[in-house]
Amino acid sequence: MLVKIVIIVMLLLIVGSLFSALTFLYKDNGQGERTAKALTLRISLSIALFVFLMLGFYFGYIPARG
Repeated sequence: MLVKIVIIVMLLLIVGSLFSALTFLYKDNGQGERTAKALTLRISLSIALFVFLMLGFYFGYIPARG
């Protein structure tokens, strides 16, 4: 159950970072650094989620279903 909560929270953070980057893009007219930082955060969160999923599967927290 804890794994599902962590996955959902990470996905919400990724989507929130994506929308904040869109907001910064419109406010700064593409000239600021905030958009790049928000997108960098989104990529970092995505990689962290991927690693978390792989480790969860490897250690058996996420069962394989066939």
